[in-house]
Amino acid sequence: MGDTGRQNTSTTDGRVNHPKHYNEHPTGIECIDIVEHFSFNLGNAIKYVWRAGLKPDSEFELDIRKAIWYLERELKQHES
Repeated sequence: MGDTGRQNTSTTDGRVNHPKHYNEHPTGIECIDIVEHFSFNLGNAIKYVWRAGLKPDSEFELDIRKAIWYLERELKQHES
């Protein structure tokens, strides 16, 4: 893949810009490379599903409920 502009210059930057759970998807693709092409709500829903249960101390069910919350917001916007 090309240069995404996400370079780690320190340990702190690595935790902020490139945490381990960002690359734990089996494809090796970072979620942001996909979701930046979607609307805010859809991008966030995809993000929560993509990384469900991968972030340290996160709960799978909570991540899925967050995704549903964003999907419901997206539906409401299109119903208006």
